[in-house]
Amino acid sequence: MIVLDRVSVAYGAQPALRDVTLEVPEGELVLVVGPTGSGKTSLLRCLGDGDHGRLAVTSGRITVDGVDPRELDAVTLAARVGWVPQDPASGFGAETVQGEVARHAAAGAHDSHGGQRRVEETLDLLALTPLRGRPLDRLSGGEQQRVAIASALVAGPRVLVLDEPTSALDPVAAEDVLATLHRLVHDVGVTVLLSEHRLERVVHHADAVLLIGDGGTSGLLDPAQAMAVSAVHPPLVALGRALGWTPLPLSVRDARRTARGLADALDAPRPSAAPVAAPARPSAPGAPVISTTGLGVVLDGAVALRGVDLAVSAGEVVALMGRNGAGKSTLLHALTGDLRPTTGHVRTHPTGRSGGPVQRSLSPQDPTAVLGLAPPDQTVPELLDAADREGDLEQGATANVLRDLAPDVDTARRPGELSQGQQMCLVLATVLARRAELTVLDEPTRGLDYGAKARLAAVLRRAAQDGAALVVATHDVELAAEVATRVVVLAEGEVVADGPSTTVLLDSPAFAPQVAKVVRPLPFLTVDALVSALRERRS
Repeated sequence: MIVLDRVSVAYGAQPALRDVTLEVPEGELVLVVGPTGSGKTSLLRCLGDGDHGRLAVTSGRITVDGVDPRELDAVTLAARVGWVPQDPASGFGAETVQGEVARHAAAGAHDSHGGQRRVEETLDLLALTPLRGRPLDRLSGGEQQRVAIASALVAGPRVLVLDEPTSALDPVAAEDVLATLHRLVHDVGVTVLLSEHRLERVVHHADAVLLIGDGGTSGLLDPAQAMAVSAVHPPLVALGRALGWTPLPLSVRDARRTARGLADALDAPRPSAAPVAAPARPSAPGAPVISTTGLGVVLDGAVALRGVDLAVSAGEVVALMGRNGAGKSTLLHALTGDLRPTTGHVRTHPTGRSGGPVQRSLSPQDPTAVLGLAPPDQTVPELLDAADREGDLEQGATANVLRDLAPDVDTARRPGELSQGQQMCLVLATVLARRAELTVLDEPTRGLDYGAKARLAAVLRRAAQDGAALVVATHDVELAAEVATRVVVLAEGEVVADGPSTTVLLDSPAFAPQVAKVVRPLPFLTVDALVSALRERRS
């Protein structure tokens, strides 16, 4: 179905891939795995993106179902290859959900209703029917992602190409989308090629894995075989490697079967006992930096937040979690003062650290919201220097944080030439370098591989230890397990849980990290915590 023969790709003057040879059979789900900036998006765009921009195939042959996709017009290509980019809103051209999906529908030869049936079926398949009349600019990031997938699917393509399709989705919505893709592959015979950094969500759905790095690719590998050698792998695989499990488990169910003897090895207390060996946390939080009382926000006649009482103290890392559309981003903007409350109050409490009003800093979930304000010809070093000047920082302060987050970023490039994950690290560096008393991050791990997330977690821990208060809105349960001292869960604009991360995450079937699911009811959230405890008991 998909054939690449010695294909090389460049982005502007920068080589992205070299001599890639690949053949994907019909009706397979292939997962593309590689570090941030390794060329995954470049590979996928060769197949399905009709507007390549600066991307160029410099050599080799590409065919999809026997045809070179670069020779097809946009309408013909969409009927053959559905393309879902990392930024779901980038291709929107209608005002409402139904209008956007219908815009991509093509009527069949005997269809007197203009493709209306396909629109209805696709809205149902992606659980978008309740949102059909909603303006696109009023959707959450995850809802926009589902609209983008529906828009690609409604034309009836034989191939779907998706670039990080679950990056903006909460765990339940992500599993729903992946289950939909699974059905399309198994029941309809659609060929799916996708990249994803959150491998814990998708690797057990894959028929094959393609590893990518250093400009080249592997052949198609069995998922377990690929995970045994991949530098990028989910927590289950890391746990299996550390404990010498063979074969490596790819699903929580398989890992639970293998881990049945761990409780005895740990001689663990029962769930009613105090947690042991929890992830390392900063010291006890200090005085409150910001608080809300009865906070309510109404946007376009809809209640986004209601009665939110929240206090965040110096030294805390609060993970703000909940389903897509629960109100997380709205709460973040209220905390930073960008959004005026409809009811209630937001109060800051000067800590004396800055000698004046509480400094607040926000990193948005879309890095282009920041980078798009910079001059188009500005280089990465110029942007870093500008961030130092605007923040009244020592020269090189922002560059130092970027090196901590993404040491391999090519600073000779312009920001627009970086991968989405590298762009995210760049924006995070400009925010975290300011060392504000309150730092607010909205989905900071979009586009980041496991190594980059570990480096981000280390930077956040240092910031908390230095006395900052941090609020991180995230669907990334593994990040929350690694770094959060406390978890607050929102639903329909209300706080429905607020407590220590170990307690809240262990109690949640939706937001529990992989390790917690494997060893429940033992109070462990991370691979490091569990392996360290095992080593202590065996020594």
